[in-house]
Amino acid sequence: MGSALPDPDLSQRHQPTVLVVEDEFIIALDLSETVRDMGFRVEGPFADKRQAFTAIDRHMPDFAILDVMTADGEVFPLADVLAEAGVPLIFHSGHVRPEEIARRYPGALACSKPCPPSQLMAIIAAANEQAH
Repeated sequence: MGSALPDPDLSQRHQPTVLVVEDEFIIALDLSETVRDMGFRVEGPFADKRQAFTAIDRHMPDFAILDVMTADGEVFPLADVLAEAGVPLIFHSGHVRPEEIARRYPGALACSKPCPPSQLMAIIAAANEQAH
């Protein structure tokens, strides 16, 4: 697994885009800030699937961080579209265990809330490696 530290050369190369779907405001801000601190561009955060679907219609992200329960229900219809498009997925949820995610999305990464920042950063780095 690669380093979870920010890549200083990332700004001179393609800046990967990370879709963030999280309906809890403070968690959404924290996730977005972590993603930015690691040198990625954030698409979102979005509290519901409707907004996220609109975003991916415009631009498919390099990978996505998804809460399972969004403001408009379970995120799985969005996750299905992203997975079908080959977008690496990270599920960040307090509602579903990582083992359950692995059964439905074998290639996905998952962490349970609350997820320690160092673990989340390592998972984000792993998803970025899957994307490229």
